[in-house]
Amino acid sequence: MAGNQKFPSDLFLVAGLVILTDIFVLIPELSGSFIRTALGLPLILFLPGYALIAMLFPEKSGLEGIERIALSVAMSVAVLPLIGLALNFTPWGIKDIPLITTVSVFTLLMLVAAYVRRRYLPADRTFEVSFRALAHTLLSGVTGKQGSKTERNLRIVLALSFLILIGTVAYVVMVPQDRDQYTEFYILGTNGTANNYTTEYIQGESGTYFIGITNKEHRTMDYTMEVRLENESLPLPKNLQHIRLAHNATLVEPLEITPSIEGENMKLEFLLFNETEKNIPYKDLHLWINVGEEV
Repeated sequence: MAGNQKFPSDLFLVAGLVILTDIFVLIPELSGSFIRTALGLPLILFLPGYALIAMLFPEKSGLEGIERIALSVAMSVAVLPLIGLALNFTPWGIKDIPLITTVSVFTLLMLVAAYVRRRYLPADRTFEVSFRALAHTLLSGVTGKQGSKTERNLRIVLALSFLILIGTVAYVVMVPQDRDQYTEFYILGTNGTANNYTTEYIQGESGTYFIGITNKEHRTMDYTMEVRLENESLPLPKNLQHIRLAHNATLVEPLEITPSIEGENMKLEFLLFNETEKNIPYKDLHLWINVGEEV
């Protein structure tokens, strides 16, 4: 080991921003703050790429400040779809919390790898960030006369791209955006996935389903639920009769159903009502079940 002990301020700053962003995303009481957006955009558009570039290029030579910044944005944009594609094949899917969590884990892993690689380099070869020197590098990269005309034009384009990114972040943070308001309502089978539902019964037997509700309404919601078999209400446990959920909160509870009548292709309905409409279901799901005679 080369014995370079200098404090890598840029890596620890990026790690701190990642952790701070996760706090504002994962804690429901803070998730509605505009700070979440202010921190979330860099986490998606800059920090993963910076961590990856820091891991790939731990030495001073090779990349200048403006090139590192431009490549950090480009690599972040390239990495995000790959993470989304991987999440698409998992039970979590491409949702806010799994995406932010996965991006955060990826960024932190790249930061650890970058830290280890820098530790094995001599001090005079290790890349470090002096924020004052970085600003000077960016300015001279645009206005300096060194390099060919093509290189200077490329640096101008990169600098303008970075300024556009900063302007976009500022706009999203400062200007109120229309937010989608919705509730996720779903049924899971006995193995906790969206299949293997109990649809064949013998009179007197019971079947278990898992009821899932996620509140994305940007406010605390009160729900009521009803289960009907051929338009006849079935009894429900108290914890599913009246449900109160904070924004971003999820409820997954088992529900045992005992059909009260026999028949084929009977409609088993799961109805969710919101706090403003008690007669028309806000969300509804159904299964078709068969109930045979007791042997």
